[in-house]
Amino acid sequence: MAEAQISRYGSWKSPITSDLIVSGTIGLGQIAIDGEDVYWVETRPQEKGRYVVVKLSTDGRTLDATPHPFNARTRVHEYGGGSFTVSHGAIYFSNFADQRLYCVDGAGGPQAITPEAEMRYADGVIDRVRDRMICVREDHSEPGREAVNSIVGIPLSGSGAQVTLAGGADFYSSPRLNPEGSRLAWLQWSHPNMPWDGTELWVADVQGDGSVTNPVRVAGGVDESIFQPEWSPTGELNFISDRSGWWNLYRWREGGIEALCPMEAEFGLPQWGFGMSAYAFESKDRIVCAYLEQGFSKLAVLDKTTGELEKIESPYTSIEGVRAAPGKAVFIAASPTETASIVRFDLDNRQFEVLRRSSELTIDPGYISAPQAVEFPTEGGLTAHAFFYPPRNRDCA
Repeated sequence: MAEAQISRYGSWKSPITSDLIVSGTIGLGQIAIDGEDVYWVETRPQEKGRYVVVKLSTDGRTLDATPHPFNARTRVHEYGGGSFTVSHGAIYFSNFADQRLYCVDGAGGPQAITPEAEMRYADGVIDRVRDRMICVREDHSEPGREAVNSIVGIPLSGSGAQVTLAGGADFYSSPRLNPEGSRLAWLQWSHPNMPWDGTELWVADVQGDGSVTNPVRVAGGVDESIFQPEWSPTGELNFISDRSGWWNLYRWREGGIEALCPMEAEFGLPQWGFGMSAYAFESKDRIVCAYLEQGFSKLAVLDKTTGELEKIESPYTSIEGVRAAPGKAVFIAASPTETASIVRFDLDNRQFEVLRRSSELTIDPGYISAPQAVEFPTEGGLTAHAFFYPPRNRDCA
């Protein structure tokens, strides 16, 4: 290797160009597990940024589950996210062009299940007991006024009226049904808060006719941020709250709230979009989770019966979109030297398997700067945190 050339910082030439990165890179997003199949969203620059739901079957084949020109992208809250859900092999998704909900099931093409209207939909779950989807709806039907948000039930048949299940707040997210379909949880918040400032977690009973009764605010408020409510397989409501100053895991049962694993780490994330997930139930007693510590993502398995958090050694420093099924977890992971990928983790043999890479480009690590977590004192006796990227170029010094 040639001797490094001594030159000023900022003048070093790098082979990593924006054209190189963009030409061979796709975006990876929202993950879902349905039985033994895994689904995710790919954003494809070569198709003008079209969002495609991709299915990985048990035989290892991948296929586009949403055909061209459908674009599985929602505009609710403008940031989008949570654009599809899947149940028993049927995929329900929001189409960007008209913001209607469609179902694709089997060999037939997508069929609309919502009418043409100034409505947008996101963050849906399937209520099989009542053959409907429960999701966030954003109503833009009255020009000149702010859109109206609510949580609604939508018949999967495509016929019948949409039923409002929760309304009155400015914003909603995360409608989640318990395993029996008898209770519904959701998040709501209002101006001027953003969801990382203050949100409320509500729970209501779901009646046989699909209506909700007895709504109760479980946690949250104007200065407590709640993130990702999820029901356990046994019907326990879990969520992430920053009530301690850190986004930690909690559960709600018998009218009380209990911290599952209190620690100085962030299990939650700023909720910029729908469908974000930092933890998932692998079984009734085990949670696979990702948390931030000193700015880097860590992977762990939490035993709810003992409270023990088992940290998993991983080659990744960024982990998000965690989903799980018995014996496995799937998430989006990356590091300074590993491109963002859909990764499957086997809990039995502790092995990582890359299912899909966002790029097949190979970049010499001699040109990549690995970040170092640093901290320094700031005003009021507080500590500021940052990443320092030391200059690195194998050809220069």
